[in-house]
Amino acid sequence: MTPIVQTNDAVTLVGGGHTSPEVIDIALYLAPILVAADSGADTALAAGHLPVAVIGDLDSISDKARAALPPSCLHLISEQDSTDFDKCLRNIKAPLILGVGFLGGRLDHELATLNVLVRRAGRPVILIGASEICFHCPPDLALTLPVGATVSLFPLSDLTAHSSGLRWPLDGIGFAPWGRSGTSNETSAPHVRISVSGAGMLVILSRDHLNEAIRALLPPTAD
Repeated sequence: MTPIVQTNDAVTLVGGGHTSPEVIDIALYLAPILVAADSGADTALAAGHLPVAVIGDLDSISDKARAALPPSCLHLISEQDSTDFDKCLRNIKAPLILGVGFLGGRLDHELATLNVLVRRAGRPVILIGASEICFHCPPDLALTLPVGATVSLFPLSDLTAHSSGLRWPLDGIGFAPWGRSGTSNETSAPHVRISVSGAGMLVILSRDHLNEAIRALLPPTAD
């Protein structure tokens, strides 16, 4: 399937949930291609930004936003078996996606987004909220963070993990959404390493560490 948006640049994906112009600007500074998920077009336009594409079932975008955009910008995917966030991830090919407007709104929408984040685990996607970021943990994650920084882990599957550089080590702990989680851990050393046995672990960090999360998720560039 040919992607709707294909770019070598990082993409800012704007959803219709709670966000702010400040958060959108932070994302666009790092990911300059703007795509909207359905009513995320209204959010983007209200912040003064024109999306290159609007993807979704288009049942939430306002008539005002439709009128402000060229018809070629609107990409209707009418099936109702997936969320607009999932429709977007399936149709964007980019090295990184920064999602804004997907955290802090309706709880059911937020949970559905986290579900997709795990199901599309191979995609480098970071969700940016008002004060925190969230992303799916790759098999081996290396971070450089200030000592004492909060590192929260929440499992959406049954898995195990190992760590170094965390105040409370993860080794030997079984994680599951119906069992143990790893919230409110913190760094005991500047270099943190987390390895997981499979897909399903979410990492939650302060928004201050967005650049480090991007560095950790992207493959190293060739010299």
